[in-house]
Amino acid sequence: MIGGLELGNAYSATIERIKAQDGDKSRLGMAALMWISYAERPLQADELCHALAVELGSTDFNFNNVPSLSILVSCCQGLITVDKEASTVRLIHSTLQEYLSAHPDMFSRPHSAMAEICLTYLSSQQVKALSTAPPSDTDNIPFLEYCSVYWGVHAKRELSDYARSLALNLCREHYGHISTKFLLAHVERLCCGYSRTFYPFSGLHCASFFGIVEVVSALIELGCYDINEEDFSGCTPLSWAAHNGNAEVVKILLARGEGVNLEKPDNNGRTPLSFACWNGQEGVVKLLLGREEVNPNKPDNNNRTPLWYAALNEHEVVMKVLLGRQEVNPDEPDNRGLTPLSCAAWNGHEVVVKILLEQEEVNPEKPDNRGQTPLSLAACDGHEGVVKALLLRGVADPDKPDDAGKTPLSYAAWYGHEGVVEILLGRGGINPDKPDNYGQTPLFLAARNGHEGVVKILLGREDVNPDKPDNYGRTPLSFAARAGHGGVAKILLGRLDVRPDRSDNNG
Repeated sequence: MIGGLELGNAYSATIERIKAQDGDKSRLGMAALMWISYAERPLQADELCHALAVELGSTDFNFNNVPSLSILVSCCQGLITVDKEASTVRLIHSTLQEYLSAHPDMFSRPHSAMAEICLTYLSSQQVKALSTAPPSDTDNIPFLEYCSVYWGVHAKRELSDYARSLALNLCREHYGHISTKFLLAHVERLCCGYSRTFYPFSGLHCASFFGIVEVVSALIELGCYDINEEDFSGCTPLSWAAHNGNAEVVKILLARGEGVNLEKPDNNGRTPLSFACWNGQEGVVKLLLGREEVNPNKPDNNNRTPLWYAALNEHEVVMKVLLGRQEVNPDEPDNRGLTPLSCAAWNGHEVVVKILLEQEEVNPEKPDNRGQTPLSLAACDGHEGVVKALLLRGVADPDKPDDAGKTPLSYAAWYGHEGVVEILLGRGGINPDKPDNYGQTPLFLAARNGHEGVVKILLGREDVNPDKPDNYGRTPLSFAARAGHGGVAKILLGRLDVRPDRSDNNG
């Protein structure tokens, strides 16, 4: 710790002063330190004040209990401060967080306490009344978003009997609860696709989402829900547990035997295995693949297989697990013609590309529906490592055009990827002056987009015509000048074989 023993002693003394305060000040001060120290994200000032106003056991939120920020700061004896730019409350220094982390007995079961407070807030009459209300009506309950998104995170870490009871009550009344909207809006693009509504979404879906084993087990035993029930996106509780890697919940659901549908797809055709592969949940993937009824190569509505999703998101370990199954086709294209290799190459996943290139069934030249090969896609986005890996195999044609007549060099030049341009030009069998279907050469494409570095590289080749017109009679110089790329125009004018007086077909 910065400052060593002396600073630690100073923090200890200050905390003792906080505890020695009269009335409610001691409780407020210590509770504030707990929340700031253990919260899942920085808390806004009004969020923290509402958290400290919650009365456990009460079904109503008393706004009169909300402390002012000035009182709260005073109760903490200078150990907290307000970040004016972000409007968040934080500890006075990072060393205080180190001190509190080194003294875990400072607070009794903090995550359980925070889960109780979040659940009490969500169960208040004020929040329940907003179940179907628009977001604009939640301005006076600022703690709602945090409670909705993180109550289960805290409960999963520490679950008291009281928190379990509160969670069960919330889950039994979960249909239409406004917390669903905040929770699922927090999930990036939902991975389930866009939806106009987040309902229905049952309490079993919610508990499976968070992975709270005790609550999931209790809900199943109580018979509150159908374990194969679909939510708004067609996802089952198993799909959400698989998506979030909640292996223990998956085990509970799998233990239901024939009662659980392991292959039930969502509205987009994605199975629980697809979701687990999407997020790289190795443990869940192995659990699901251990069941005979699970098809490891089952495509969704876009013909994207579990392997496709693992390749997309760079989950190498999951990919190797899938590739160990004979049923898995490592070269299966989706509806756009993108294979796992194409997808990985386009996104620059070099390790994934190398894994797939080791598979005999993978065709490194397989084009998508636009005729673009993995090499073309990698060149388009400037992924030098992937380009090298594909060329190293010696089976990728570095000059193969797509349906628009553009070669990998054309795309690299078009987007200004100098490194890729140099790599491709270093290979034999490339025509650096090859026009596309519009008659536009790599030099033309670089000039039209103002990529001076690429223009210089291409002009260094004797087999590149710097004055070659496209199908409309436009030259690299005329197009660069028209687009306002003065630097490119100046470079081209430095060549004796460029005619500055040449006009295109438009005059």
